[in-house]
Amino acid sequence: MTIQPEDHDRALELLHRTDEILSQRVVGQARLRRTLLVTLLAGGHALLESVPGLAKTTAAHALAASVSGTFHRIQCTPDLMPNDIVGTQIYNYGTGEFTTQLGPVHANVVLLDEINRSSAKTQAAMLEAMQERQTTIGGREYRLPSPFLVIATQNPIEEEGTYVLPEAQMDRFLVKVVVGYPAPSDETEVLARVIDGRQEAPLETEPLTLDELEWLIDLTSQVRVDPAISQYVVDIVNTTRGGGPRPVEQVRDLVRVGASPRGSIGLVKIAQAVALTSGRGFVVPEDVKELRHEVLRHRIVRTFDALADGVPPEHIVDLAFGAVQAP
Repeated sequence: MTIQPEDHDRALELLHRTDEILSQRVVGQARLRRTLLVTLLAGGHALLESVPGLAKTTAAHALAASVSGTFHRIQCTPDLMPNDIVGTQIYNYGTGEFTTQLGPVHANVVLLDEINRSSAKTQAAMLEAMQERQTTIGGREYRLPSPFLVIATQNPIEEEGTYVLPEAQMDRFLVKVVVGYPAPSDETEVLARVIDGRQEAPLETEPLTLDELEWLIDLTSQVRVDPAISQYVVDIVNTTRGGGPRPVEQVRDLVRVGASPRGSIGLVKIAQAVALTSGRGFVVPEDVKELRHEVLRHRIVRTFDALADGVPPEHIVDLAFGAVQAP
């Protein structure tokens, strides 16, 4: 299916409005803003890793506001139970009946703050909701709102009292974003906005409606992926497993478990969204490369030697991309 020029123009106008709202609330952090927007278009979920205070919560709030979506924030703690997230049944002594109270996961954008501080059982309940896009309370299924985006955060410097996400559960996040410190000029702008009240001022741009967002998501799925691009993606992912058309010996020494087929699916979905935001109705190799670290860094399990030598997963991803010739 070919995307019509008028659809391209409308999509770019809607995406421009969304980015304007995000930039009004989030100073700098252009890669974070772009990755969250692309993940939303691709229908996935995002895992953000950084020290506290780097606009993760602000970005989630702004993204929900930019698309007129409902927003809930869940602060994870060791005593947080699955029912606190999913919902529960409450007995009414007056009527003698049970009523269902839906949990905070029932929102368009859900911020799961410090997911590694919740127990494994609670993590599993949340990740099940992410995968199935529904919850089960008292034997009855409740569909989650559409669109549905989970933004989970974790702090890499405080490990005491945390429950590290297993690789199999991290694999369910479409992207993992490592958020760095802002540039000094951006930090100066943050202070200026806080001092003069612009940071809390009403939004100057009209947000999208949920119907407009649904249209964008549907349009993203129509972006054409040539069979040569699909083969390119498969070859890259197989290279992370020590195979591929040109196996890299160094990758075999550094990787214990390579990316799963979810990595291939993630690269294609993100590439479709990147292509749409660039005004194209088809995917090119540069679209696959743009957010390669975000898609693959959490899907590669490094060997002990790689961990001991401090080899970052991004280096392994670059080795795999460098070994495969782009179509």
